[in-house]
Amino acid sequence: MLPPRTDFPAGFTFGAATSAYQIEGTAGAGPSHWDTFAATPGNIMDDSDGSRACDHLRLWPQDLDLIRDAGFDGYRFSTSWARVMPDGVTVNPDGLDFYDKLVDGMLERGLKPFLTYHHWDLPAALSSQGGWQNRDIAQRFADLCTTINARIGDRVASAATLNEPWCIAWLSHFLGHHAPGLRDIRAASRAMHHVLLAHGTAMQALRADGATNLGIVLNFETSHPADNSAEAEQAEQAAETQDAIYNQWFIRALMGQGYPDAALAGIGPHLPDRWQDDMDLIAQPLDWLGVNYYTRRLYTRNDGLWPHASEVPGPLPKTQMDWEIRPEGLTEFLTRLARDHTGNLPLYVTENGMASEVPTDDQARIRFIGDHLRATKAAMDQGVDVRGFFYWSLLDNYEWGWGYGPRFGLVHVDYDTMVRTPKASWHAFRAMLT
Repeated sequence: MLPPRTDFPAGFTFGAATSAYQIEGTAGAGPSHWDTFAATPGNIMDDSDGSRACDHLRLWPQDLDLIRDAGFDGYRFSTSWARVMPDGVTVNPDGLDFYDKLVDGMLERGLKPFLTYHHWDLPAALSSQGGWQNRDIAQRFADLCTTINARIGDRVASAATLNEPWCIAWLSHFLGHHAPGLRDIRAASRAMHHVLLAHGTAMQALRADGATNLGIVLNFETSHPADNSAEAEQAEQAAETQDAIYNQWFIRALMGQGYPDAALAGIGPHLPDRWQDDMDLIAQPLDWLGVNYYTRRLYTRNDGLWPHASEVPGPLPKTQMDWEIRPEGLTEFLTRLARDHTGNLPLYVTENGMASEVPTDDQARIRFIGDHLRATKAAMDQGVDVRGFFYWSLLDNYEWGWGYGPRFGLVHVDYDTMVRTPKASWHAFRAMLT
């Protein structure tokens, strides 16, 4: 069961979230590095890509109807860099027209538009020039944000610069699981810095243009030492290093607290020269912070190269993605952020959800949502200023390197016919919110 809406204060925002590449389809957009990554054998589990996705480009009116009819207050969506600027620089008027029409459609349905400027679909033209490894990406990104803001910024409720910079930089350049699929410590280290520089540069430009209610969305993942480790102290060190890379690198820089020493030990030697000079620009004032939370991971130390950490399976129940379900981790991160980093800055749970292969009677997802809503409320009861909760995702969609296998949606999508069917979890939200 989901908790009653009355458990949350008046004005608390409930919403659903998506991203452009995962649902729109790529018709009318330029090639992105996700297109080229997906075209390389072995990168995507089912050899698929986002060329059709959920055909949201054509079916967006019924998707907005689904959000409205469930009783949600807001819709968190992203703009596609490859659609707005197919070569990364030149503006495509048709791309801006689409998002102009989409935002008007939200407002007509009484939905608050929560914009994310970039959710991973870097134009292939910029990727071929080094993408996030190169410093000039910061100004390119600022140009994207100000271009979009000039068209739809007057009608959005809020705007985030980036979604999950850890995925943009580390998952994609060090672990190689996402586009551009690199496994290179120097590339990853530079991307870890330049993605933040891009945020700061864009924030400064957006403020100069009069934009308000600006933030960024970070993902957080509990990092614990493995309980069965024979070397508990070493496992603790491995978990602390992963925590520094994943959970501290971005928030500390954004809050003017500097990069964590445990991460600098491996990343520092590969950072660009005079990186320290950028830290004030990176720490632009935020109006809010988005928190994405899904799972935890257990680590032991290994004797290989830095970061000397190996993941081991955990004992908790798992989702279709094999991610452990641990709702209390959301409470822990929300309270930890307020205590150690953000203070009274408003927080939003901008993504939380589970993948399940069950087509429509998804009772496990209902339990998952209920437990994480209660975890959010537990943090609020401890004084954390949480302003909203967005479920990921509205629709089953293209799940990046996993292809079309995992299904996170409140709404089932038949990928052959594109028919949308609300699941039990959608109906549970509707019963809660209407």
